[in-house]
Amino acid sequence: MVLAAGVLVGAVNIYLASSMLPTAVADIGGESFYAWNMTFYLVAMVIATMLVSRFLARWGSAGAYLLGFALFLVGSLVCAVSPTMPVLLVGRCLQGLGAGLLSGLGFAVIRSALPRRLWTRGNALMSAMYGVGNFVGPALGGLFAQFGSWRLAFVLMAGVAAVCGAAVPRVLPRGERNGAAAPVPVMSLVLVTAATAAVSVAGVLHDIVARAAGLAVALLLVVGFAAHERCSERRVFPGATYGAGSALKWVYLTLGLLAFGVAVESFVPLFGQRLAGLPPLVAGFFGAAVSLGWSLTQIGSSSAVRERTVRRLRTIGPVLLALGFLVQGLLLRENVPIWWVVIWVPVLCVAGSGIGIAYPHLSVAAMTAAADPAEGRQAAAAIATVTTMSTAFGTAVAGVLVSLGGPSMLGSARWLLFGFAVLCAIGIFTARAADRTSRPERSAAADRSSVTQGS
Repeated sequence: MVLAAGVLVGAVNIYLASSMLPTAVADIGGESFYAWNMTFYLVAMVIATMLVSRFLARWGSAGAYLLGFALFLVGSLVCAVSPTMPVLLVGRCLQGLGAGLLSGLGFAVIRSALPRRLWTRGNALMSAMYGVGNFVGPALGGLFAQFGSWRLAFVLMAGVAAVCGAAVPRVLPRGERNGAAAPVPVMSLVLVTAATAAVSVAGVLHDIVARAAGLAVALLLVVGFAAHERCSERRVFPGATYGAGSALKWVYLTLGLLAFGVAVESFVPLFGQRLAGLPPLVAGFFGAAVSLGWSLTQIGSSSAVRERTVRRLRTIGPVLLALGFLVQGLLLRENVPIWWVVIWVPVLCVAGSGIGIAYPHLSVAAMTAAADPAEGRQAAAAIATVTTMSTAFGTAVAGVLVSLGGPSMLGSARWLLFGFAVLCAIGIFTARAADRTSRPERSAAADRSSVTQGS
């Protein structure tokens, strides 16, 4: 519960503040800083996820978790008492640092907190928290904003952090500590921070050319990051990620493309209101259908243990995600009756189930890709980095595709859904590439095991 709560508070707060921000602006002003709310939070979150393995090496599991909950608690309280928008943004930065650390730890500490046979189910629980957070965040923020009590929402988040932090020394292993963390990969951090900032800013720009330029700059920075990491001794991702015959890079790409698809949820409520005349509350629940499908399929998928079944699930996931978006795009009409709109829910749930059935197994594939325990923790923590960055990129790309539809809401919806169907379908090929490259690795591991046993 502590591990899951750490991931959940980070996921909830991605959208919690955004849904309350109009009310907060009316109270404390700062409309010119409106767009920076999400940017500051995501940038801080990405930075923290990239430093998880170093905090683990320095403080151990319990110490790192206490630090994460403490940062999140202080950030939430700063947000709750903010007299001005700049102070609120400082609180959001602290929240993001704590949330990023907790999100990365949720995957990394599974290696020491749970036996190997439960890693898949543990990863399923961590992954499900992203889906739950995408649902709870807007709903909770909207509820508090409705009654003009946006500060109480941050107090509630601080209370959750305090309760979980108090439980940490009792329930978590201290973990391995070597007294000194590895050197910080400063250049890698700078490049990823700049890429995340660029894509976050692109997501809030109104001009389509400016948005496209922001995305292009972000992609160039990501390419620069990968090139630097490949040659550097100070890395964010494990060295195995950049090996020619390693499956790890394909695993991360598939995870990223699955998380990328969740950005569609940001616009589904808008389409429901404009195309079907749904009231805002009902349209909001329609928007959470992808996350609902993601969360509901986690546990069932994590029960699969046969190697052939696991490989199939990792490939079927992107298929369902892309197919769901494609069918949803074909179902869209203007001024449709309510019975037609109801069909949207199972279709979007099927799309989300593609994430749910593949994500836990891809996470375990990342965790087990490195034989060295330190690299294994680094590989596990990087899952949260990939997920957070993909969320930021997906939101910006979604905004560009919606803009391409012009004044027509139906055209915007189809651009978004068909575009994401194509982009997410790339995950089919990256999943198959991960499977092909992992087979030689498994064979080599089996050969080494046979030699050892013979000796």
